Amino acid sequence: MQHISLTVDDGIAVITLDRPDKLNAFTTIMENELIEAFDITDADDSVRAVILTGAGRAFCAGADLSSGPDTFTEWSAEQNGAEESSAGERRDGGGRVVLRMFDSLKPIIAAINGPAVGVGITMTLAADFRLAADDARMGFVFNRRGLVPESCSSWLLPKLVPLQRALDWIYSGRIFPATEAHAAGLVYQLYSADDLLGEAIALARSLTRHSAPVSVALSRQMVWRLLGAPHPMVAHRIESIGINARGAQEDVREGISAFLGKRDANFPDRCSDVMPDLFSEHLPRPQW
Repeated sequence: MQHISLTVDDGIAVITLDRPDKLNAFTTIMENELIEAFDITDADDSVRAVILTGAGRAFCAGADLSSGPDTFTEWSAEQNGAEESSAGERRDGGGRVVLRMFDSLKPIIAAINGPAVGVGITMTLAADFRLAADDARMGFVFNRRGLVPESCSSWLLPKLVPLQRALDWIYSGRIFPATEAHAAGLVYQLYSADDLLGEAIALARSLTRHSAPVSVALSRQMVWRLLGAPHPMVAHRIESIGINARGAQEDVREGISAFLGKRDANFPDRCSDVMPDLFSEHLPRPQW
């Protein structure tokens, strides 16, 4: 890969935005490589969680603006390999990454190690947890560039922080400190830059060490996909399907036996083999 790196160690995958000389500015190459990386981590049953971070002193400085004022007019699918919609429109690249993250079978932790603006902050909204260096700065700067929010942030951000705080950040486009993001609930915890990655790894292990991988994958999809459900009855139907499907699989037998035997469980089911379909009937996948 050219603009990211991917490593896996003891069940934890680390995806690193890897253009430190450009403050990890987002490119179409990075967009496609991020999607590929999440395809890889989903297909690898040894991966229990994914950490997304940046190389060097920044997390991501936003879109690569090296083309100057014509950056977005020149972003045609023919010129840079971006994906088009069925209507021939260029799809928002950050949105494609976030939608792939939304579908991840593995929990995602964003370790925001430095400045994160534009797509550099909006791509993290599809992570389950955002940890940040205590001196990091963030900004939803689109209105200050004459643009509008992207990466599905107009849907995600108001679900993560109070509406008026989201509108403040979006309308003003101002840069704000990680301490403000933490106070608003956008960031889960703050750490020193030196400790950040280690703390992200520790969190990843605590989330997955004693849990069944298939159950974690299904639970992640249930919570994220039901954010927009119109009534709790939708959740009740999907949870009923899930309880019945998982109840007949080996993980439940092992989990109950381990509990009764006062020992750690050794869950045999794997996402690549026994993922039940809980959603297709009640939450059909939208098409562009």
